[in-house]
Amino acid sequence: MSEKKIYLAVDLGGGSGRVLAGEFDGQRIELHELNRFENRPLELPDGRHWNVTGIYLDILDGLKNAAKKYSKAPISVGIDTWGVDYGLLDKDGHLLGLPFQYRDHRTDGMMEKAYSMVPKKEIYEATGIQLMPFNSIFQLLSEVDRGSPVLDLAENILFTPDLLGYWLTGKKSQERSIVSTTQLYNPNTQDWDYTLIERLGLPKRLFNTISDAGDTLGELRTSLKQYTGLKKLKVITVAGHDTASAVAAVPSQKKTPAYLSSGTWSLMGLELSKPIISEQSFQDAFTNEIGINGSVRFLKNICGLWLIQESRRYWLDHGHDYSYAEMAGLASKVEPFRSLVDPDDPRFAEAGRMPEKIQEFCRETKQQVPETPGETIRCIYESLALRYAEVWEKLPNYIDEAPDCLHIVGGGCQDKLLNQFTANALGTRVYAGPIEATGLGNIIAQMMADGVINTLAEGREIVAASFPVDTYEPSDSASWDAVKERFALLSV
Repeated sequence: MSEKKIYLAVDLGGGSGRVLAGEFDGQRIELHELNRFENRPLELPDGRHWNVTGIYLDILDGLKNAAKKYSKAPISVGIDTWGVDYGLLDKDGHLLGLPFQYRDHRTDGMMEKAYSMVPKKEIYEATGIQLMPFNSIFQLLSEVDRGSPVLDLAENILFTPDLLGYWLTGKKSQERSIVSTTQLYNPNTQDWDYTLIERLGLPKRLFNTISDAGDTLGELRTSLKQYTGLKKLKVITVAGHDTASAVAAVPSQKKTPAYLSSGTWSLMGLELSKPIISEQSFQDAFTNEIGINGSVRFLKNICGLWLIQESRRYWLDHGHDYSYAEMAGLASKVEPFRSLVDPDDPRFAEAGRMPEKIQEFCRETKQQVPETPGETIRCIYESLALRYAEVWEKLPNYIDEAPDCLHIVGGGCQDKLLNQFTANALGTRVYAGPIEATGLGNIIAQMMADGVINTLAEGREIVAASFPVDTYEPSDSASWDAVKERFALLSV
């Protein structure tokens, strides 16, 4: 390749977003951040929303920066975001209100409502998705339950990356990886489960033809070509769910790589060729989400670094601005296994008062109560590592050959102390990196669409050649094994 090819990735997380440029020279990818911006939910009188119009403007700023930086125009852009959230559009394509945020309380009681209409197990058997209160299925049911006039007016549903792509191009799409997070998609038929949709009283007209990662959505709208300065930019429907993009960049050539996508949420599991929907997977609450080229992410959702992020925000509100490195340093000096929590206890899902809620949990379970930031962070780190170990120990039940290593990707892989704790708790080697896995997976899908590479395996080889990966060997495994029984009792 005589000159570099440029691809743009819009990577949106629950706390921040950025626009990245990937420069590919034929051998390696080099990433550059074009802009970064906060993604703050809006608390409005009717509930918690995403400021999706603000996000859209921030994306356009990133595209303008790309036009200024590169004399040779970028080839394409792809958008990945968190899962489950959506916007409803009327017959003219107008957005019917700001999309709700998945932590909004409108889903309270909706799981029970759904089970009264379709038994819990039948929902799982149809979709293979872990039943969680914020899934799109329960968000939409809340619209039905309250007789929302918005639902009556809606002619289309676009999930967050699809909505932003529509605003960029004027073309509507429902991309498969993001669709698979809704709990309304059937991974066996590879289509919407219209029977489930109708049994729940949801409008069938909202659910349309599903697109795949690597499809071309369209070019920028004419006005945006002028506004951004990018006259030839194509928009590609990459794996729109950020976890799907992150897993696409796991630097492994194993047939069934084991991974932990570490960020606000921790997503831990295996990449498979087919879904696993069984009595055992139902009891273990594993999910089957779709990745690039029809691959299946067989995984477990775990609370993740949300506990750390919310604790940091609490201390910041109280006048203490700890960096993540400082918090890890404080935790490293604390006595091991003083106190532990169930990271997935429902009380931790809601924003606010995180250190206080951790104290409450420890009092209720008759443990030492963490009083200092170091004690709180140590409690979170050890609890997360022990939860990872619980999930890890279930994985061999689903495949012929047990995984012999874990790949941690995403922003959380920068946390060296947590990486080491994870290796210790699992008793296995851990590889950490790349940090920007989500953006890289986004770019890999665009490169496949561009014909520069032909397979996901090629993309992963390029990632492995382009970015460093740190190795963590397990140590002190006996101490970690000794505390697992105590930890298991916390979630009983």
